[in-house]
Amino acid sequence: MQLLTFTIGGQAYAIESKKVVEVLPLVTTRPIPHLPDYLPGIFTYRGRFVPLVDLGLRINSTPLTRRLSTRVIVVEIGESDSSQPSQPSRLVRFGVMAENVVTIRSTGTTAGETEAKNLAADTYLGRLLRLDGQTVQMLLPEHVIPRDLLASLFPDRPDDADATDRLTAARF
Repeated sequence: MQLLTFTIGGQAYAIESKKVVEVLPLVTTRPIPHLPDYLPGIFTYRGRFVPLVDLGLRINSTPLTRRLSTRVIVVEIGESDSSQPSQPSRLVRFGVMAENVVTIRSTGTTAGETEAKNLAADTYLGRLLRLDGQTVQMLLPEHVIPRDLLASLFPDRPDDADATDRLTAARF
């Protein structure tokens, strides 16, 4: 398995590289009223609006420091509609802001892994890994934005080129 590693508040985290679309320099966001504090707004990515998650606020309740090493990781997840389980999941993209986005690392799927304990409230945090002598916790992007909020950010839509534009017009 290949992982993109980064830090939040000095602690190491990783995302499976197959969920990463691109790593960008820090972007300017447009704030959207009434979103949780860990969603500072939206930004334009390849002509479409996508929400941005500040992982510092989401994980540690402290905003990330905006430095040259602060990056936006654009992730893509499959979001399924629970009312129509037979339909294939649609793909949803959003950005997560992280510090020191370091490198892609390879690891075995079982060697050095342990299950994270007592994280029921934080379903976006996954198992712990031991990589090159460092403890790294997996981030599960499919759980970073709660399902009900994800549904409101990405209302029912067909998977076509204009979908995000309709989202933006409807929600923002």
